[in-house]
Amino acid sequence: MIDWTEIDTVLLDMDGTLLDLRYDNHFWMEYLPAAYANKHGIASIQAKEHLSTEFEAVRGTLPWYCLEYWSDRLGMDIPTLKRELQSMIRARPYTLEFLSWLSGSRQASFLVTNAHQETLNIKMAQVDITHWFDSIVVSHKYNAPKESQLFWHRFQQDYPFNPETTLFIDDTETVLDAAREFGVKHLLTMLQPDSSADKRLSTRFPAIHHFDEIMPGYPKFDGKAPHR
Repeated sequence: MIDWTEIDTVLLDMDGTLLDLRYDNHFWMEYLPAAYANKHGIASIQAKEHLSTEFEAVRGTLPWYCLEYWSDRLGMDIPTLKRELQSMIRARPYTLEFLSWLSGSRQASFLVTNAHQETLNIKMAQVDITHWFDSIVVSHKYNAPKESQLFWHRFQQDYPFNPETTLFIDDTETVLDAAREFGVKHLLTMLQPDSSADKRLSTRFPAIHHFDEIMPGYPKFDGKAPHR
């Protein structure tokens, strides 16, 4: 699927790509609505409906990813609530093997995430993968999410890279749309970002299930988690 001789730079998303999206989905769709319902003395379904409206209003924008925004908007300590579930944070199968393999290759590697810095801190306290990368890029630094062309222009100003020889892997196809518009040539998405959800049957971009599929010489994933 990938001719690694054509790749000089690898950009990797975090949530749903390197880390299991199960934690995030459970927090935003179940845990937070339950806490919100308890705080306001309303039914869980009412809390979910209200939060769903709030989420949709800013989806794909920087506030959608900002813990400070949601703490202020909902009147709740979102970072503290997220830490209550931090034991759920997990690397996806073959993430560590892939990062180890990549670190021994000639390609420059970047973690490129929309996650708020505090979200990154919480997750790296549980599964620290930062040492595998040449740099960690948080979109809040550029005041623009990865869905925006502004992000890509500002990112490239700080870290000059050739889009023609860059591989970007992200589970969110609207983000991949933005990368393609910017000119990034090699794009992949994930078939099962959330291990508790069904595998996606179709994607608009080439997709993989696990990273063993793109590591030259590495045995293909057999459905079982690798031994740690």
